[in-house]
Amino acid sequence: MRTRTLLALAGAATALTVATVVPSSAAGTAVLTTGSAGGAAAGVGDTLTAPLASGTSATLYSSATGTSGVSCKTSQFTATVADNPAAPGTATESVTGHSFDASSCTSNVTGVLGVSSIVIDNLPYAATVGSGGTLTVSPPSGSTIQTTVKLRTLLGTVTCVYRAAGLTGTASNSDSSITFTNQQFTKFSGSSLCFANGYFTAKYAPVTDAGARVYVN
Repeated sequence: MRTRTLLALAGAATALTVATVVPSSAAGTAVLTTGSAGGAAAGVGDTLTAPLASGTSATLYSSATGTSGVSCKTSQFTATVADNPAAPGTATESVTGHSFDASSCTSNVTGVLGVSSIVIDNLPYAATVGSGGTLTVSPPSGSTIQTTVKLRTLLGTVTCVYRAAGLTGTASNSDSSITFTNQQFTKFSGSSLCFANGYFTAKYAPVTDAGARVYVN
């Protein structure tokens, strides 16, 4: 009887040990990790930042295949992690900042002398990042993603306002980048110097969390 009791206690202890280990293992890797794929989870509330990839520019062209419009060499986005579940899954973020340095921007639109400013309105935006690498950016309910571009002309400053319902991009672990390609904006207001449509293309890399690269799992 004593032998059976000891065996039962040993079995119970083993079961408790397994119970405490399995959930940790089953939790798996988070969608967003830092340092490496499968690394430490990016924490809720962490701030993610990224500049333009070295040697690239952010462009807002008048057509998907053209080269007429505005080009900037310096831009950065900032986002806060809102939810980071286990992979496979979808992480959510709040895009709190998206800036362009007007001094790095040029325009080859006829009649335009330069770029005074580019401002992203209606922030913050909601963003989702799926395990497959698809990124979506959405405006607040009842709003739009809006960009206000101010151009210098011989007749003074011209303000062009462009809007989009949302943006779709791609995240890559090869260089911890996020790429947007020909995301279409439609002119909401502005003079004839403001082209009717703006196609936004940019690659941001590396995306970092406190200096450590961010990966999607």
